[in-house]
Amino acid sequence: MTLQAIKTSVLKFVKDEDGLTIVEYAVAGGLITVAVAAAFLALGGQVNTKITALCAAVNGGNACP
Repeated sequence: MTLQAIKTSVLKFVKDEDGLTIVEYAVAGGLITVAVAAAFLALGGQVNTKITALCAAVNGGNACP
């Protein structure tokens, strides 16, 4: 392999952005997943309280199983 062929291969690799795009999507997907999980954890107690209140209202004041 000649020096020119190595240089061409390296420049082609540096200019190729497909791998970088995949990594960017993976990082963005991971951040969205973390944000959704955090929202569920933060709102979980409030949602549970509301569901329990609705269940008790439907059952005439009796606690739900």
